[in-house]
Amino acid sequence: MTEPVLQTIGLTRRFGAMVASDDVSLDLRAGEIHAIIGPNGAGKSTLINQICGELRPDSGAVRIAGQDVTRLDTAARARLGLARTFQISALVMEDTVLQNAMLGALGAGGRPWRFWRPVLADPDLRARAEAALDRVGLLPQRGTRVSDLSHGQRRQLEVAVALTLEPRAFVMDEPMAGLGAEGSKALTGFLDGLREEAPILLVEHDMDAVFALADRISVLVYGRVIASGPVEDIRSNPDVRHAYLGTGS
Repeated sequence: MTEPVLQTIGLTRRFGAMVASDDVSLDLRAGEIHAIIGPNGAGKSTLINQICGELRPDSGAVRIAGQDVTRLDTAARARLGLARTFQISALVMEDTVLQNAMLGALGAGGRPWRFWRPVLADPDLRARAEAALDRVGLLPQRGTRVSDLSHGQRRQLEVAVALTLEPRAFVMDEPMAGLGAEGSKALTGFLDGLREEAPILLVEHDMDAVFALADRISVLVYGRVIASGPVEDIRSNPDVRHAYLGTGS
């Protein structure tokens, strides 16, 4: 079997007496979207922060393409191809679309952002950023301030910034948050095609999007994976229906 692009092995993280991640093992394979769902307080953010390097687990491991990255920080994991988009936008609102995309590529290279102005003249960096913007359909808006974009366009820009990493895998934290029905539909269609470029670990509350996109779903409750498998298995699992999907067994 092919090595997973991204893998967690027995991740455990405690905050005092509370176990926020309880022996979590899951993986992400090439060409797939693996969704993580669960009620509020299930431990999804804690898990994602461990995967991306913002939080160190008490025990367990994170691997990218077979390499143990558990002790690496977020920048080092980004350089290995782990691209993250956030539930709350991390874009620089007063800068242009192109500047944000270039700064993303610059940050991934480990260079300090405070020296960005001279670097914006770098033709290779600009070409990389413009290619990512073209991929998400924002190249015509490259000179637009981010503050003037719609909410959906900002989500697209976050994906473009992630694409500048030439990622091995995406970790997406509620990309549908704040989008209306049309915006969610458009982004769902885009992400559906993106999986072939790099697989996606998707944390999302929009169950219509999850069921439309996911190849596999893992369900977190109180920090533990209570079920993992294809969409139809999760839909019909009585424990999941009781704990999260809101119906009886």
